[in-house]
Amino acid sequence: MNVKQLFDLTGRVAVVTGGSRGLGLQMAEALGEMGAKLALTARKQGELDEAVAHLKKMGIEAAAWVCDIGKRDTIPGVFDRMLAKMGKVDILVNNAGAVWGAPAEDHPLEAWDKLVALNLVGGFVWAQQAAKKCMIPAKWGRIVNVASVAGLMASDPAVVRTVSYNATKHGVVGMTRQLAAEWGEHGITVNAICPGFFPSKMTRATLDTTGELVRKVTPTKRLGNDEDLKGLAVLLASEASRHITGQAIAVDGGAALI
Repeated sequence: MNVKQLFDLTGRVAVVTGGSRGLGLQMAEALGEMGAKLALTARKQGELDEAVAHLKKMGIEAAAWVCDIGKRDTIPGVFDRMLAKMGKVDILVNNAGAVWGAPAEDHPLEAWDKLVALNLVGGFVWAQQAAKKCMIPAKWGRIVNVASVAGLMASDPAVVRTVSYNATKHGVVGMTRQLAAEWGEHGITVNAICPGFFPSKMTRATLDTTGELVRKVTPTKRLGNDEDLKGLAVLLASEASRHITGQAIAVDGGAALI
């Protein structure tokens, strides 16, 4: 295979959770541009409709299903309806997630439970459904879990205090490695993308107050932009990554180095 063939996603079906906006939509664009058909999930039908329309204007085939992945019992039904329409799932991008900021000593336990259910358990159920029903039988699959640099290290308390977010994203990295070890024999690779700070709805409040500090301590002196995850997402979703698995790759301008 030549290099273009290694990265070509024509004929592949890619699921992107939390794919209606932000980083999820950016990665969906990238996979669609490389030929994949897209199946998006998110909690809000209106935002999904806008995302599908946006992708179709780009010439990308896409469909969408409402799903709150924090409610794990609903995921298998959504997956089955998606599978009935799309026919298969080759690629899963586990992107949906949430953050909660509070000093550790005052962090509400109900918020802890919410983030565990959404950031960790929900992503596992999606991976389990995709692997068992599609990827293991097909002997091919790509699972890309969106973790965070907060899953690789502690966060500076001067920037954020997000103990439940950090804990769940560390869990995503550990889950990634274990799934890679168990499912590699089936032709499935499982990797994690660990973004640093990207402007988004989730990070807006933090960056409004500490954005300049974040830039100052980042070697490249910049935040992530709309294109900075696209290349890695395509790599990890394609045949080009067939010998890359169990990795957690920071996309943070070098911030985790310091």
